[in-house]
Amino acid sequence: MLEAAAKLGYELTPSVQNQQTSNTIGLLIEQGSMHALLDIFYGDIIRGFQTEAQRLGYQVLLHMYDRHNEGLDAIQSNLAERVQGLIIANDGDITPEMVVQLEDANIPLVLIENHVEGHRLPSILGDNFTAGYTVMRHLLALGHRDIAILRGPGKYSSLVDRLHGCLAAAAESALTIPEQFLPPPVVEHPQKGYMQMKRILALPQKPTAVVAISDKTAFGAMSAICETGLSIPDDIAIVSIDNVADSLYTHPPLTTYHIPKRDMGVLAMQRLHRIIQGEAEIAVKSVVYGELIVRESCGALH
Repeated sequence: MLEAAAKLGYELTPSVQNQQTSNTIGLLIEQGSMHALLDIFYGDIIRGFQTEAQRLGYQVLLHMYDRHNEGLDAIQSNLAERVQGLIIANDGDITPEMVVQLEDANIPLVLIENHVEGHRLPSILGDNFTAGYTVMRHLLALGHRDIAILRGPGKYSSLVDRLHGCLAAAAESALTIPEQFLPPPVVEHPQKGYMQMKRILALPQKPTAVVAISDKTAFGAMSAICETGLSIPDDIAIVSIDNVADSLYTHPPLTTYHIPKRDMGVLAMQRLHRIIQGEAEIAVKSVVYGELIVRESCGALH
């Protein structure tokens, strides 16, 4: 894993004990998201951020926060004291309290897919509520009423916003999602979508359509559906959110809501650069627009 990170151009905090702060910025991400750094959703965000950082002349110092083995003091000594500015990607194990303490350290700070209520920190967000609302509305427009939602862990604000969007669209159509069609994510399991979908497929009454909270969740769900001998979209339609590269190559191709991930990383780096340069910068929570990408998995093109 460390070798793969190095190939992306990152230096890791343990190897830079004498690193100077000049032209160095920090990237803080939870340990549990490291796989995503190297493959799907957050990989695109962070590669955009990395490319823009290099263009602006910065070196990136990567710190993966492990909540089991370190506290805020370790982050401040290993990262915050060594950099000119800091990007925090995602929330999850990186709690609002941690973000506020880093804010109090007066280090230039920009958040990606994260915000802290009551604190005017510059944030770059995907349009997650609209994403959930749009994919649910799409299934409703196709005539579906028996719809399941494969939700994500509640510690991720972006996934919670997507769920709220789904439920808002359902409520507008006077549709209540039954509890059995809202299975909780499986904790500490790499195939959460697969396990959630297997739970739904074991029910006496199956949904005609599924909203997966992310493309990664959808990939697992599609495997479970096909493993059971059911057809997508004839037996169960499926839609998702993210539009990672692999979503075009599933069988059938996945209908998904595009979140412009690389652009989010670029915008975050540009904003951090302006703050570091001392330019007048109003702290805003910026939501980057996305769009629905309709493919065969929902049945609209079938």
